[in-house]
Amino acid sequence: MQENQNSSGFILQGFSDYPDMQIPLFCLFLLIYLLTLQGNVLILIVIYQTSSLHIPMYFFLCNLAFIDLCASSVSQPKLLSILLRGDGAISFSGCMIQMYCFLSLTCAEFVSLTVMAYDRYVAICYPLRYLIVMNKRVCVILVIFCWMFSFAEPMSHTLLISHLPFCRSRTLDHFFCDPSILLNLSCANTFSIELLTYVLGSLVGLPAFALIIVSYTYIISTIVKIRSTTGREKAFSTCTSHLTVVIVFYGTTLITYMQPKSQYSSTLSKPFSFLYTALVPLINPFIYALRNKDIKQQIFNKIEFQRGHCQQADTLMNANMRYKMHF
Repeated sequence: MQENQNSSGFILQGFSDYPDMQIPLFCLFLLIYLLTLQGNVLILIVIYQTSSLHIPMYFFLCNLAFIDLCASSVSQPKLLSILLRGDGAISFSGCMIQMYCFLSLTCAEFVSLTVMAYDRYVAICYPLRYLIVMNKRVCVILVIFCWMFSFAEPMSHTLLISHLPFCRSRTLDHFFCDPSILLNLSCANTFSIELLTYVLGSLVGLPAFALIIVSYTYIISTIVKIRSTTGREKAFSTCTSHLTVVIVFYGTTLITYMQPKSQYSSTLSKPFSFLYTALVPLINPFIYALRNKDIKQQIFNKIEFQRGHCQQADTLMNANMRYKMHF
């Protein structure tokens, strides 16, 4: 039975509960996906091309933007294919790879947000030692650790799920290979895997969240002691964007996955999953761009430069046309 299931793969239902809304949903999700790509790529380009932004804070922001680019591309292209062509078929190996990438990138986001909280802690609590503590070598090591840990942590979880016998159904009531859905489809006892999920989730999520709380406790206590109103506002502005992203990401992820299998509901899971797989990568660059004066200024400068360049090109073209008409 397991060999037959492995060879036949699965069928992703997507949002088949709304047959008349497939094309409108396709247009909406395509717009979200394109805006996600555009926003995160813009963040990467602006920071890369602006030497004044080559500091640890923006280095970690680039890492987060790259994670969001990858995370949104794990599930959304397949969802768009399901909505447009109704093709929800996915091979067993493709499903396992998608699940593994999803778990790895989710873990990478947890670690990356924690590293960014530590970066803000050093910048605000020890501003004179900031560039010494968060030097280039330390930043690179932290990012490498983020990726190595994130790809190693879900390996055992993925291997255990891939060896389960799936004998109940081939249909996944979701738009990607969600591990909770796969556990529900298995006819084997999955208690050990569920236990491993809670243990690994606790080992990653809880320490990361605790470090963020501790960091912001010190940050807030330091900001309160700043006498200058302008200084306090500037310090708060560098933290509110990160804190907003943390609340949204942690809230949706923990609500979806830190619950017993018996209480799992795909009806609730799909909206929450869409929040952190599609909307969080979409809003991250807008939160950071709209609340960060340096990035906003650089984006406006590039827009003005492009506008001036286009106007100059139009002027030269018009002058050339008048010259030709004259002769």
